[in-house]
Amino acid sequence: MLLTLIGVVATAYLALLGALWWGQERLLFEPEPLPADHVFAFGADVHELSIDRPGGTRLNALHLRLPDPHGIVFYLHGNAGNLQAWFAHADFYRQAGYDLFMLDYRGFGKSGGRIGSEAELRDDARAAWQQIAPLYPPGKVRVIAGRSLGSGLAAGLAAELQPDLTVLISPYRSMAALAAQHYPWVPGALLRYPLDTEALAPRIGGPCLLVHGDQDSLIPPAHSAALAARLPQARHVRIPGAAHGDVQDFPTFRATVRSALDAAAAGLQPTRQTLSMLVPPG
Repeated sequence: MLLTLIGVVATAYLALLGALWWGQERLLFEPEPLPADHVFAFGADVHELSIDRPGGTRLNALHLRLPDPHGIVFYLHGNAGNLQAWFAHADFYRQAGYDLFMLDYRGFGKSGGRIGSEAELRDDARAAWQQIAPLYPPGKVRVIAGRSLGSGLAAGLAAELQPDLTVLISPYRSMAALAAQHYPWVPGALLRYPLDTEALAPRIGGPCLLVHGDQDSLIPPAHSAALAARLPQARHVRIPGAAHGDVQDFPTFRATVRSALDAAAAGLQPTRQTLSMLVPPG
């Protein structure tokens, strides 16, 4: 009886691991598609465009274009949702005087295909950047930003491009480290998307801002602290009272990001500092 029970449990465990291996894209990314005829209504200065990828896959993106911007914020969004929700904060960048570009990953929104590997994700982000980069010659500020899931992609792109500013919002050390916290019973070798931000961080040479809610239970703020210790020029700001999904709603968050964008536009080069902001939330 005992051996039978052990066999049943072992079989169930292996079956669960198999399901996690084959189904981890849905668990990690949670894509939400939109119909092909969906119309985005974010203003006349927001343009919809496509990025063509090998194999006929076409990715959808939105591009806020101002008459004379300081530069571009190339923003890689988090998991779940799509551009309809993620682009809703475009006014913040309008007021800061920056263009905003945002891509929907494969299977998200109106983007075709489905995510198949980390390398493919990174290649898609790189291709999107290469398509718009000629619009921002020297003299225009280039900002690479990423939030949550997108922070790992943003760190990789920033390590390649060395932008004027990198902004990582609610970042993680690596997807493997995050999975080990939430699912310690799952072998690390099962993860096909390691997204190792910690390994990439030392290669980001320019100013970097890390912003994290101090009540974030999904990606604990200790992840930002660990990354800040490895970044050559990092400013680490914790937003009191903010969790994972609401950090953008706090005035402290908006003021922090706006200050970094203003400094980049003014040509300032912030020195390395790691901060915990001890001001009242909201």
